Amino acid sequence: MSKISQLIDHTLLAPTATATQIDTLVQEAVEHGFKTVCVNPAWVSRARRALEGTPVGVCTVVGFPLGASTTAVKVFETTDAVTNGAHEVDMVINIGWALAGQWDDIEAEIRAVVDAAGSQVLVKVILETCLLTAEQTAEASRRSVAAGADFVKTSTGFSKHGATVEAVRLMRETVGPDLGVKASGGVRTPEDLARMVEAGASRIGASAGAAILAGSTI
Repeated sequence: MSKISQLIDHTLLAPTATATQIDTLVQEAVEHGFKTVCVNPAWVSRARRALEGTPVGVCTVVGFPLGASTTAVKVFETTDAVTNGAHEVDMVINIGWALAGQWDDIEAEIRAVVDAAGSQVLVKVILETCLLTAEQTAEASRRSVAAGADFVKTSTGFSKHGATVEAVRLMRETVGPDLGVKASGGVRTPEDLARMVEAGASRIGASAGAAILAGSTI
C-alpha cells in the first residue's frame, strides 16, 4: 500500500453504474490500496459487504449532485448511509444559499449532517467551487469548520468543472493545517495529483486512480 494510494477515494458516481462495475471498483480499490471507494448511496451496502476484512473504507454522497434537498432529506440520507455501512459521507451544500449569503442556514445544515453521521463517520462538505466566488468559497470553508465537518471538498464532478489549484489553495489557507481538503473532479494524471497535493489537498477523489498510480513518481 503506497502513500499515494491512501490519498485516493476511488470513485464511481455515474448514474449508469451497474453492480458489475461497482464490484470491479471494489476489486481495484483492494488491489491498489485506495483509501475508500466512493459510490452512490444505493451501492453502499454492497460495497461494504465486499470490503469486509480489508482496510478500504466506503464513502458515499448526500444531497448529490445539486445540494438542493431539504436538510431533513440530507439528514435521512446520512443516517441511511451510516446504517448501510458508510465510513465517510460527502455532502453537497445548498449552493443557492451560498450565493444568497445564507451562511447561518448552511452552517446549521452541515452541523445537522455531522450530528447524524456520528463521531465514527467522517463528513466532507462539497462546496462546488466552480459556482462560487473566492469569497464565498472561503466563507463556506469557514462555516464547514464551525459546523464540525472533517473535510472541505471542491466539487461534485457534475458541474462546470472540477478542482482547481487555486480553489484547493484557498480552502487550505482558510481551514488551516488540521482539517482535510479533498480535491475532486478532473484529477486524472500523476501531474494533476501532484499539483493538488502541493496546493494543500489531503485527499483526492478520482475515477482514474489506477492510471494515476501507474504513472506516478511522487
